[in-house]
Amino acid sequence: MRKLWLSLVVVLGLILAAGCVSEESAGSGGDEEADGAEETDNTSEEGNTEEAESDDELEIAVVPKLVGIPYFNASETGAEQAGEDLGVNVEYTGPTEADAAAQVKVIEDLISQDVDAIAVAPNDPASVEPVLKKAKENDIHVMDWDTPADKELVDLSVKQVDDEEFGRHMAEKLVEAMGTEEGEIAILTGGLSAANLNSWIDAAQSELDENYPDIEIVSDKIPTDEKQQVAYQKTLDLLKSYPDLKGVLAVSTPAPLGAAQAVQEKGLQDEVSVVGSALPTDSEPFLEDGSLDTAVLWNPEQLGYLTVALGKMLAEGEMPEDGQEIEGVGEITVEDDGKTVIMAPPQDYTKENASEFDF
Repeated sequence: MRKLWLSLVVVLGLILAAGCVSEESAGSGGDEEADGAEETDNTSEEGNTEEAESDDELEIAVVPKLVGIPYFNASETGAEQAGEDLGVNVEYTGPTEADAAAQVKVIEDLISQDVDAIAVAPNDPASVEPVLKKAKENDIHVMDWDTPADKELVDLSVKQVDDEEFGRHMAEKLVEAMGTEEGEIAILTGGLSAANLNSWIDAAQSELDENYPDIEIVSDKIPTDEKQQVAYQKTLDLLKSYPDLKGVLAVSTPAPLGAAQAVQEKGLQDEVSVVGSALPTDSEPFLEDGSLDTAVLWNPEQLGYLTVALGKMLAEGEMPEDGQEIEGVGEITVEDDGKTVIMAPPQDYTKENASEFDF
């Protein structure tokens, strides 16, 4: 009987011990799971914080007339650099051709993305009016850059140079290159509806009319569709139709290159002068042999940078001031209307200095 009692005690003790072990195991596992859950919650919170910070970054969209040509490639470099320096997301996007309808579609897509600011260089100011109104209705800041849109629709207008000064300066450089104040010239442009090109040409014509009355413009301005090959062919046609042609004023960055190419091919460097708005790196081969006399422009990388910097200011509720120093650009001019910003005076690129630049 005593042995039976002792056996029951031993069995009961084993049962109780097993129960304790089971509870400890269960408790230990529960603690690990709780710790794991807490860690997961913390990770989730960190992830949400990072996502929130990303969502808080300003989105600045820059829309050129078209992508893929050297001038707007250089502007893109400057815009992207500004995004890195200033901590904003930059979307540089545009049509592959200088097509107004395609550009409108690009802006429509940006509105649907709910960006903070859109800066556009319109191919046709009238075509973008409805879509820019739509952007403003969606509380998106609207700017133009490189080429003006309707002034009533934009919060800021970013101009590379003073239009009047630039156009007159190109006309003066052409007369200087010709070495005479009389003779026949022609004017090439990118597109007939590009407002900035029209402004420069109007200023150039005023300069010629007022100060060089013996210079004859042989035809209306000739469009080249922002393509070097078209400018080349149009210049060949001009050289054939007007054998006494003394000069070509080519406005839009591909146009001077095409005109110079035609002059170079015909060996007319000493007879026909070419001046126009072109990049120094593209111009250098033509400047070297005199088929292009002077390329007149500004720094397009700085223009892209300035556009993004001003877009950020707008999105943060600020406006630029006259004489303000913009890091990476320099001192800007703000006209009396308070929203037209001029970056810098025009710059001449010649055989002597073109190699000093990397755009």
